[in-house]
Amino acid sequence: MFTGLVEDVGIVAAAQRRSDALVLTVRPKSIKVADLALGESISHDGVCLTVTERHGDTFTVLAGAETLSKTTLGRLRVGSKVNLERALRMGDRLGGHWVSGHVDGTGELALRRDMGANVILGVRCPAPLLRYIVAKGSIALCGVSLTVNTVDATSFAVAIIPHTWTHTSLGDLHIGDPVNLEVDLLAKHVEKLLGGHLPPAAGNEEPYV
Repeated sequence: MFTGLVEDVGIVAAAQRRSDALVLTVRPKSIKVADLALGESISHDGVCLTVTERHGDTFTVLAGAETLSKTTLGRLRVGSKVNLERALRMGDRLGGHWVSGHVDGTGELALRRDMGANVILGVRCPAPLLRYIVAKGSIALCGVSLTVNTVDATSFAVAIIPHTWTHTSLGDLHIGDPVNLEVDLLAKHVEKLLGGHLPPAAGNEEPYV
């Protein structure tokens, strides 16, 4: 589990295709590679991946076919920035919200507006995910825990404060870029428990879970 509070912005040092998977070598800025344990989980732009190797100032993870089909990781290239967060430990403060690192799908950046004190990002979102997004609720955007400002029939908007803008990779996003989305776990569990009492999500015969 994660909180969506980004610890570090790493740089992709190598990105190698291996059959239907992608092997990423990442160089963190502030996370000490020597402190990482083989097998531990780290969120990469909101995607939970397992550390498989350590080499000096870099570590390696592997993203499989399912992960690549559901996330933006397949677009990463050498030099790309990636938001990093190590998994929660017992007793840690929960400053963001519960984030599993299991991305539900991708949206598309449709708006980027500088308001002076903050930057507004508007994200076009697939209907099966939009049903779980509510104003003042939580959303993980590229692994960053954010509060939803507004929601309409096709998209939602969030406000990015200067600290988040400069300490994550969100500042590198451009209109049309895909973004990883993880909706609130609670909403999905509530829908599952209610079972057939809710209408199906748009484009699905069964409720999206």
